[in-house]
Amino acid sequence: MRGQLDGLWCDEDFADWYPRDGRPGLSPAQLATVCVLQFLLGLSDRQAAEAVRCRIDVKYAMAMELDDPGFHHSVLADFRDRLAEGDRADRLLDLALARLKEAASCGNAPRSAPTPPMSWPRCGI
Repeated sequence: MRGQLDGLWCDEDFADWYPRDGRPGLSPAQLATVCVLQFLLGLSDRQAAEAVRCRIDVKYAMAMELDDPGFHHSVLADFRDRLAEGDRADRLLDLALARLKEAASCGNAPRSAPTPPMSWPRCGI
């Protein structure tokens, strides 16, 4: 999953979403990735935040250090609120799709599941 999500977004893609002053916040690219994983895994905000804190597979998918403390679950709702403003969600999706198309044209696209050999029995469904 990391290979498929890595590089879809970078923090610079979210530069106009956040103020430029103050202390650095969480990586918006990582928060976008958490939202995708949250949807794919069917997790609540609390469960997603807990998965970021405790699950090695989620930390790996997000390219996080194993000792990364994660974040409070309310950060996800705040991120979604920012995402809902204007056409941000559409722009973010368009950006991800453009990067996936670019990767596919360069031969770097995530591979799909291999076609099973002809000798495998076919399902009668």
